[in-house]
Amino acid sequence: MEISDLLLLSFVSKNMKKLIKSSQMCRFSRISSVDYSSDPKGNINVYMESKHNWCKQVMRIQKHEEVNNDYFKLNVSGKMMDFRIQERYNDLVAASFHSYDKVSVVESIHTYFLDFFGDSIEYWWRASGHKHVVPQLQNVSASACVLDTNDGTQMRNLENFFSSSPVFKHVELFEKPGPLNPDSKFYQAESVDIVQRGTTVTAILRHFQGRQAVVYCDQCKMLDFKEFVERWRSGEAFQKLEFLEFRTSYDGVNQNRLLNAIRVKHIDATKTPPTHILPKVLAFPGECETTDPIISHTYVVRKSDNRVASVLFERRTFSFGVWDKTEEEFLKMVQ
Repeated sequence: MEISDLLLLSFVSKNMKKLIKSSQMCRFSRISSVDYSSDPKGNINVYMESKHNWCKQVMRIQKHEEVNNDYFKLNVSGKMMDFRIQERYNDLVAASFHSYDKVSVVESIHTYFLDFFGDSIEYWWRASGHKHVVPQLQNVSASACVLDTNDGTQMRNLENFFSSSPVFKHVELFEKPGPLNPDSKFYQAESVDIVQRGTTVTAILRHFQGRQAVVYCDQCKMLDFKEFVERWRSGEAFQKLEFLEFRTSYDGVNQNRLLNAIRVKHIDATKTPPTHILPKVLAFPGECETTDPIISHTYVVRKSDNRVASVLFERRTFSFGVWDKTEEEFLKMVQ
């Protein structure tokens, strides 16, 4: 039986649920994650991914359709809710919600999943767009892909989206018209990918509080990079930062002038520096699972704890990789 069928069958009674859990322990142990994929209309497709690289949809959570009368009721975590079998989705089971009880429906289903599949697997909420706030759910990491917020109204909605949602694990942001508020929860995301024309994107160099950031933009000023490095070196900001990469479309910064301005230290040109590379906070299927390697003869040292960051600027790309090592430990890795 498909997991979606077993899931539906488990709703019948507590004894049936207990029987399925005990008989399918080996099968469930191969599940690596449960993904709630929210579309721009607010409907949610629930997928399961395995450690053996298969991915299957097991449920759909969608707005109640008044024209249909083929719903049946089931008790899920103490809440009675409407379900129906959707033939157009290969007989997939769909839970329905009204506008006033969407959050409680999602919370009840998630509570059921935690008990049924366990809390040792990863749970993800993947938001597409910024119209629907991500709910606060136990043991759930959130990611978002936000496209083309190109007017003031959408910008206000974007601010509300981040302020009303939990802190994100990963955010992809494309073409926002201006900088977000300095205290926006967007800057607390663990990882961000940003594509932005213009220079407003340099706000990420001032306010980012997460671990990894990759930015694509038209250009960036040398003073922005200098300010960023100085704030990191002093310990004033970016305490959690592990990796930052700025890719610009146009030449606007002279490499030697930038390296002199940020007062880098140098490794002897005859020696081989260590390679900075880390697992990404979130890697999508088919993507490289690590950050771009940084092999650089230049580095800077943080005053507060003597930690080292490799610095590389070439081919219009500024790369900054922080090591969990002191300068003495770092230099021991130089070959």
